[in-house]
Amino acid sequence: MTDFTSFESYNATPRLTSLALSPDGTRLVTVVSTLAADGKTWQGALWEVDPTGERDAVRLTRSAKGDSSPVFAPDGSLLFLSARPNPLAKPGETKEQKALWRLPVHGEAAEVLRPGGGVGHVRAEGETLLFTSSTYRFTEFGDQDDAKRKAREDAGVTAILHESYPIRYWDADLGPSYPRLFSVPLGDITTEKVTTLSEDAESRLSDEDIALSPDGKWAVHGHGVDVSASYGRRTELRLVATDGGTSRAIASEDGFSFFDAAFTPDGTAVIAIRFRESTADTPYRRDLVRIDLADDSITPLAPGFQEEPDHPVVSPDGSAVFFTASHLGHQPVWRLDLATGDITKLTVSGYYSDVVVSPDSKTLYALRNSIDHPPQPVRFAATGADQDPERLRAPGALTSVPGTLTEISTVVADGRTVRSWLVLPEGASADSPAPLVLWVHGGPVMSWNGWTWRWNPWLMAARGYAILLPDPALSTGYGPDFIKAGWGRWGAEPYTDLMAITDVAVERADIDASRTAAMGGSFGGYMANWIATQTDRFRAIVTHASLWHLDAFSGGTDSSYFWMREMGDPLTQPERIAANSPHLRVADIKTPMLVIHGDKDYRVPIGEGHRLYFDLVRHGVTAKYLYYPTENHWILTPGNSRVWYETVWAFLAEHVLDQDWERPELL
Repeated sequence: MTDFTSFESYNATPRLTSLALSPDGTRLVTVVSTLAADGKTWQGALWEVDPTGERDAVRLTRSAKGDSSPVFAPDGSLLFLSARPNPLAKPGETKEQKALWRLPVHGEAAEVLRPGGGVGHVRAEGETLLFTSSTYRFTEFGDQDDAKRKAREDAGVTAILHESYPIRYWDADLGPSYPRLFSVPLGDITTEKVTTLSEDAESRLSDEDIALSPDGKWAVHGHGVDVSASYGRRTELRLVATDGGTSRAIASEDGFSFFDAAFTPDGTAVIAIRFRESTADTPYRRDLVRIDLADDSITPLAPGFQEEPDHPVVSPDGSAVFFTASHLGHQPVWRLDLATGDITKLTVSGYYSDVVVSPDSKTLYALRNSIDHPPQPVRFAATGADQDPERLRAPGALTSVPGTLTEISTVVADGRTVRSWLVLPEGASADSPAPLVLWVHGGPVMSWNGWTWRWNPWLMAARGYAILLPDPALSTGYGPDFIKAGWGRWGAEPYTDLMAITDVAVERADIDASRTAAMGGSFGGYMANWIATQTDRFRAIVTHASLWHLDAFSGGTDSSYFWMREMGDPLTQPERIAANSPHLRVADIKTPMLVIHGDKDYRVPIGEGHRLYFDLVRHGVTAKYLYYPTENHWILTPGNSRVWYETVWAFLAEHVLDQDWERPELL
């Protein structure tokens, strides 16, 4: 039972990711991560879940390095990734790269492939294994790549020469090796049998967007295409024979990118997401398309669908496509009937991911979470609207949370309805109103629609706070016009929406309107900064990984082109950045602020945090700066996560609850 008043108990709660179903539909496997013995990392292990829901889950693997990414092979064996040492290797032979391991139906797991660049993503169909691995430019997979790797290591060289953009992604430097796509026979997984399927290794393969045909003879992968110096890059889908034969672009369109490919069962078509790239006037937009491989024609499948589809999965009988899309504070599973075009929302509530379909196409399995419960495996029918799925037995289930969850909404000036989750702590009432924390989500094109380990409201509720989780303009789940309302206007409608829904919350008798704070991360951190420049209604503001100086940010982020499509080039189109940049309004800030930033954050570079803190200090604003030299956009390690929460709690206690400042013990 998780005790949310104890961060150690919270950290020890098992965390589930990934879901794989065996070809015969009798075995369901997930990854369960728990704290390592030293408490410094989380370790993943494979667990088998009973698809019928009758038996308890059983642990399959144990490794100090952790195991991840389960994929069933056609013969029923289980492939997975792990950096565990090979027990058959000579001392010193095993490197730290992620290797491919195979767990037979009966017997022990064995290492089957450990290339010098590790293994990234894996697919298995027919007689073919498809995988990605990082290799150096102008080298062949295997001995030649290994020699280049060793030569750099022996010479102490870490330099990277870039000849194209981008150069970084989230928290990772791109290069000096880049992912390529490879195939190998499932019956003979050896380095000698590996076939290279993508030659261009310079940051162009989208290694998450790979698909393998049911017969194992064809693969689809994403490929970056440089458009122009002002536009940047778009992604096309390429079809390649897994025996190393022909390759061609099957979906390549100016103004669009394609990803999340899935073959139809007969192998004649691919279902994918078409992503309309954004402009200054139009937000980006996803739609579901069918690509016929006979003539590469592209057909929209759900042109009237108002939400943003993601992660399509085709039923084995070819009758339907299942996908997820945010909707009114949830992320349901949807069913698209390929014969009629009808769309059905299959689930009534919750956030779904990792959807898999039974071999008879009658049953779906997925990981379901919600604002008040972490991910758990569930099963439900492939047809039928608004189902409440059956929860399967697995680690990590919660018996309760310290409070209640409700919803509030308001109609704003332009007629849109702005809604929000409201977490109320136990005991909140008119006689004992709770202090309120406005918590702004990141993105910005996303929603408060599921569980989060990093920004968990129940840890705050356990300490007596009510938490407001609103979806302002730019949020998903409310149609394209809701996103467009805040496009290029971050300081306008998103801000006024937040203030309007906060006004509704503080009118409640169980909320103490005199004790409020605001906080957020990434875009939420930007909004926290903007709020600080616009009002002094809050007694404290916490800003994490936040945008501050938008001109500087525009060239420092890992995806400058993407940003400039919305906000414009600061040299030739400075008006929109000037209208939305909070750093120009620092003199108006009066509210105490806690700034938090990780040095390895490439999405919102560390200079944003440094400049924000300096600007606050030089303008006499009460401020503290929690700086993480080794963390990125997120605070991922258990110890640093603990200190994050302890510092936030202490800061809010000082300024919202009028308690003395208590410096966290480890700082």
